[in-house]
Amino acid sequence: MIKILYIGKHKEILDTVVRLLNANDEWFGIGAETDEEALELFSTYDFALVLLGCGISEESEQLLITAFRNQKPDIVIIQHYGGGSGLLKNEITSALQDHNFI
Repeated sequence: MIKILYIGKHKEILDTVVRLLNANDEWFGIGAETDEEALELFSTYDFALVLLGCGISEESEQLLITAFRNQKPDIVIIQHYGGGSGLLKNEITSALQDHNFI
């Protein structure tokens, strides 16, 4: 099972993305609304991929990326700002293939 962390500041979008992630039998998705929650989850689970969603400030994004890469240098991090479930699946599948996870 591929663990995916989605970080976004809009609760409704976060809930939708996590629901879409978990609709795929091969994925386990968890969402975080705050930097602190994202950092705690990242320390708890062995994520293969992090999705950075909308509403994250540039400062927070850099802080999170640095912290994640310090803990797991090979972590796959991509940005996802929406576009439907088909786009989400394609973005994740492509990123995982590029990094030999699938």
